[in-house]
Amino acid sequence: MTDLTNLTLAEARDGLAKGDYTSVELTEAHIKSMEAHRNLNAYITETPDKAIDMAKASDAKRAKGDAGKMEGLPIAIKDLFCTEGVQTTAASHILEGFKPEYESTVTTNLFNNGAVMLGKANLDEFAMGSSNTSSYYGNVINPWKGKDGKDLVPGGSSGGSAAAVAAGMALAATGTDTGGSIRQPASYCGIVGLKPTYGRCSRWGIVAFASSLDQAGPMTKTVRDAAIMLGAMAGHDAKDSTSAPVAVPDFEAALTGDIRDMKIGIPKEYRVDNMPEEINKLWDNGIAMLRDAGAEVVDVTLPHTKYALGTYYIVAPAEASSNLARYDGLRYGQRVMDEGDSLDDMYMKSRAAGFGKEVQRRIMIGTYVLSAGYYDAYYNKALKVRRRIYEDFATAFGTVDAILAPTAPSAAFAIGENEDDPVKMYLNDVFTVPASLAGLPGLSVPTGLSAEGLPLGLQLIGKPFDEETVLRVGGVLETAANFTAKPAGQEG
Repeated sequence: MTDLTNLTLAEARDGLAKGDYTSVELTEAHIKSMEAHRNLNAYITETPDKAIDMAKASDAKRAKGDAGKMEGLPIAIKDLFCTEGVQTTAASHILEGFKPEYESTVTTNLFNNGAVMLGKANLDEFAMGSSNTSSYYGNVINPWKGKDGKDLVPGGSSGGSAAAVAAGMALAATGTDTGGSIRQPASYCGIVGLKPTYGRCSRWGIVAFASSLDQAGPMTKTVRDAAIMLGAMAGHDAKDSTSAPVAVPDFEAALTGDIRDMKIGIPKEYRVDNMPEEINKLWDNGIAMLRDAGAEVVDVTLPHTKYALGTYYIVAPAEASSNLARYDGLRYGQRVMDEGDSLDDMYMKSRAAGFGKEVQRRIMIGTYVLSAGYYDAYYNKALKVRRRIYEDFATAFGTVDAILAPTAPSAAFAIGENEDDPVKMYLNDVFTVPASLAGLPGLSVPTGLSAEGLPLGLQLIGKPFDEETVLRVGGVLETAANFTAKPAGQEG
């Protein structure tokens, strides 16, 4: 029997269907891998007993001929999704010990389709970060190593999910993407990350960061796996007013391998100043791959791209400051209160003790831009620019089927690097934020290695609710790039 932790989701699914192994055997192999890779700190909460129980139930379902799309497949769940009876922390001290009495819609969909939960994956606190170094539960370490042997960040905020998949600790994982939190860590860890269209997957039961941007999506080893998992996660949810009442197509069937009738846009504004030459070369190679596959490559312009990052860092903190107001020590999580303290004292002490520095920074920024006197100057103006950014994409998609761009401006960097410069850290999201502001689907595909031997990804952006085209082009790019490199210890 092959090493079960090296299988893709599709291979594992097909092996289970043929009876090559059981879900219990598959799950046990991944539990052992979790134990062997605890040094990476990819999980906040491991649930091995629950996983085995779910795997046994799944094997029983399969024996009755009742297998779902993800039947018996062990996955990691980002610790931002509420899971009934299992601690859900959002990587924050303020939610430590919180056990929801309900299940998020996305995890409900996955479990109804037979998925097995291995545990809750680490992340940046409340999904705020580009490096997964702001978690109360400690840094996640990228399974890849630099030539100097330093520990690297896995990217953020879904860094635990990305590391778990890259290190063979899960066949796949859920992530959430607010400004690039699925695509950027996927690029840093050499896996595939898909942010669906805003509204494609329900946000009900996901701890909110920025409500008009947050979107759940799959993090997987291959594009086909992303198609399989998205089909099991997506769907309209009456409990979420932002969930779109659109049909869920057969995403896997979209992987035809044929893009000869397609036009791929190349936005000139993404050639930013001082971009490393290896990123330019990666992008040029990707353009050549799609052209060789028969697609027509077309130059497009997205003129408001230069305002996207500034717009994002007004809109997202503003929404965060509102969403996180509920964590006050009274209704949720940690409470710090000394004898004789007033209600205000309790609020201040609970929030000061419960929130980390990055969360406090973003709450302060958000509170400032929403305050009287600055609301029109910052927040309202940002919303108008956001509309312009969406209109840029709409105009471009009048002539092209998808857009190709880099996922991140660099490979993974060392833990601790950029920590003293939040603006430099925020620039890691420069290529992913525009699609998030426009609510468009984005797919990161590993397509090359840096000079240091670290994975680099290219990003495909599509029209609203056209994940099929994004996946179809992504599949062609994946085949042409033939990215087979793996972190040390994961080869073969």
